[in-house]
Amino acid sequence: MKATQFFVSTLKEAPADAEIVSHKLMMRAGMIKRLGAGIYNYMPMGLRVIRKVEAIIREEMNAAGAVECLMPVIQPAELWQETGRFDKMGPELLRVKDRHGRDFIVQPTSEEVITDIARQELRSYRQLPKNFYHIQTKFRDERRPRFGLMRGREFTMKDAYSFDRDVDAAGRSYDNMYAAYCRIFDRFGLAYRAVAADTGAIGGDRSHEFQVIADTGEDAIIYCPTSDYAANIELAEALAPQGGRAAASLPLTKTPTPGKSTCADVAELLGLPLTQTVKSLVLATDETDKDGTIVKSQVWLLLVRGDHELNEVKAGKLEGLKGGFRFATVAEIEDHFGCKPGYLGPIGLTAGVKHPVKIIADRTVAHMADFVCGANEADFHLTGVNWGRDLPEPDLVADIRNVVAGDASPDGKGVLAIQRGIEVGHVFYLGTKYSAAMNATFLDETGKPKLMEMGCYGIGVTRILGAAIEQNHDARGIIWPDAIAPFTVVICPIGADRSEDVKAAADKLYGELKALGVDVLLDDRGERPGAMFADWELIGVPHRVVLGDRGLKEGQVEYQGRRDEAATKVAVADVLSFLKQKLA
Repeated sequence: MKATQFFVSTLKEAPADAEIVSHKLMMRAGMIKRLGAGIYNYMPMGLRVIRKVEAIIREEMNAAGAVECLMPVIQPAELWQETGRFDKMGPELLRVKDRHGRDFIVQPTSEEVITDIARQELRSYRQLPKNFYHIQTKFRDERRPRFGLMRGREFTMKDAYSFDRDVDAAGRSYDNMYAAYCRIFDRFGLAYRAVAADTGAIGGDRSHEFQVIADTGEDAIIYCPTSDYAANIELAEALAPQGGRAAASLPLTKTPTPGKSTCADVAELLGLPLTQTVKSLVLATDETDKDGTIVKSQVWLLLVRGDHELNEVKAGKLEGLKGGFRFATVAEIEDHFGCKPGYLGPIGLTAGVKHPVKIIADRTVAHMADFVCGANEADFHLTGVNWGRDLPEPDLVADIRNVVAGDASPDGKGVLAIQRGIEVGHVFYLGTKYSAAMNATFLDETGKPKLMEMGCYGIGVTRILGAAIEQNHDARGIIWPDAIAPFTVVICPIGADRSEDVKAAADKLYGELKALGVDVLLDDRGERPGAMFADWELIGVPHRVVLGDRGLKEGQVEYQGRRDEAATKVAVADVLSFLKQKLA
């Protein structure tokens, strides 16, 4: 490709609404153009990256035995009503009506449609296993779209769905896709981790996220540097402290703490470590009648150490809370505790009071002695609090907190560390969640109908671009890995319009690289060297060759890799072999 035949459009400054590095650089490099909130045109330069990402995904999915199909963006609501997701999914699901008043949705994913295909086409165990995938536009009506392609409303995703005869076979399909994903991300040339993850609203009970490592990532990745353990923050287990609980050594004392309503402020006032304090969080669960009217509410007090944070995903899996919970209102708190928030604690809340509260203590809190908590009276806290002596043991002890760096690894092979990541892929084992809802069955060897076991596997194709840039950039612009760069090599002839020798040498090298199958671009725009180099450093082409009249007279050209600090002089006769070695 020659630059004058292509479309190169760069900006010196990013638009004011571009918030993060990847958004700014993609806008400046002319890869995307904003059309509306969370909706972008993919310009030619950006589309080349997308197509390379798709090609790698397609090759590895096909090699893994998956079969490509294409499902529509607009889907009938009836299928989503069968699974209940038409109502449950909330405002992120864009609902539309056609001219006849019939309900449709703009797909955010395709479990329902693929399950409908499977129940019609996969009738016998002899047709299983089967894995269908497609690469298609998705739409999720984000409340606050931001960060360019990282949190847009319209995006491209590869989603795949496996169908198996039993749990063991489904596990093999899952493992096959997990391995294929590792090969895909290896080929992208990105640093990533596959981490055990919570399945969330999509369902299922086995799940891994593929996270691209980046300091700007939204997700916390928990891992053990001395083992293979890795999980996301929602799933990572915080082990109970070792050994027995210490004996009480301090008297229970009601201590004035005027205006000090946070654990940090109380610890500072009392001259105690924050780890000696206990934080109170109040949740509520509701029972409703068939009309959805609340008929009864239960208040729960969750206790975590003052320096720890509640993990709502873990809490939502506990008996009594798994049906859904909310944070209690101020009125409910004052009714149950006789006090405003900020001075709450677990003493005096058991069955004998007017409104009993159920108490759940984190494992760490259940192990504490002589701790500090609220006195259920404004401007007072209790010090020297001990389980058994001052209050009964909690109703439930559970892991309800986020892990922190330095916690023991759940596999017993070291301590945990934390790094940031950007989720770009996810594999789930779904079981029969969707096949049961939609009666997707096959006939087994005995001729009896049996529900298909399903898995689903997604990669955010367009999100890969943003994640790759967040991981790979510098002050000059993007640094693409070779495999997904818009062009692999750019040839920059200096003064080709004034020198036949420069033009001839550039054309010759361009033709030789094309003949080798290298994705090469010849910049024949006639730009000044500084402007030319700035464009390709911003766009992030991994390899640059500069030809000039003076260098050619000395029998040399200049090569510079995008990560290199300085150019390297290469003999004209050796440049092709030199590049082949760099690209190998």
